[in-house]
Amino acid sequence: MTMKNLSEWMNQPTVIIPSYLLSNYKDMGLMEQEVMLLLQVHNFNLNGKAFPTPAEISSVMNLTEMDCTILLRKLVQNGFLEITEDEKPGFETYSTKPLNEKLAYHFLKEAKQADFEEKVQKSESLYAIFEKEFGRPLSPFEGETLTMWLDEDKHEPELVKAALREAVISGKLNFRYIDRILFDWKKHGVKTLAQAKDHGERFRSYQKKSPVKVPPAAKDLPLYNWLE
Repeated sequence: MTMKNLSEWMNQPTVIIPSYLLSNYKDMGLMEQEVMLLLQVHNFNLNGKAFPTPAEISSVMNLTEMDCTILLRKLVQNGFLEITEDEKPGFETYSTKPLNEKLAYHFLKEAKQADFEEKVQKSESLYAIFEKEFGRPLSPFEGETLTMWLDEDKHEPELVKAALREAVISGKLNFRYIDRILFDWKKHGVKTLAQAKDHGERFRSYQKKSPVKVPPAAKDLPLYNWLE
C-alpha cells in the first residue's frame, strides 16, 4: 500500500451512528437488516452516490438485489427513507431525513412519558402528604382539586406542598385556604420555594404590624324624653 492509498483511506468520510438509534431501533419498528441498509444508503450519500441502486447496495450487504429492493420500498412506505428530487432535473436521491425526524419524535415521546410518570409519582406522594396532614383520606372533590392544581393550574408539586405548610402554620387547614394561597402566589409571580417562603414571611409580618382594629364602644348618651 502506497502513502497515497493510505492517505485516501484515512480521508474517507466517517459514518456517525447515533447511539440512540442502536438502543431504540427495535422499539421504533426496525429490523437489523433495515438499520444496516439505512446506514449503507447514508454511506453511499456521503461518498457522492445520491441514489444507489439495489444492486449497488446488495454488493456491500449479505442480501440479494431483490431483498434490497423490497426493504427499500418498505422503508419508504414506513417513513424511514425518502426519495427526493436532486438539484439536477430528472435526478433523484435517497434522504434519511425521515429517519432523523422519527428518532427525534421517539426521543421526545420517551421524555414526555418519563415526565408524566415522574409527575404521577409526585402526585401520589402529594396525596399521602395531604392525607397525613388532614388526618383522614381525601374526599373525591379534594382529590380532583389537587389534580387540578397540578394539571390545569400548572402548579409545581413542591409549591403545592409549600402552600399546605402555609395553611398548617396559619391554622387554616382547608382546601379553600390553600387554593387562595396558590392563587395569590401565581398572581405575584411566585414560582420557587424560596420565593414562596419569602412571600409567606412578608405576609405574616404585615399581619403582625397591622392588628385588627376594634371599633370603639358606643358612649353612654343621656336619655331624653322626646315627648316632653
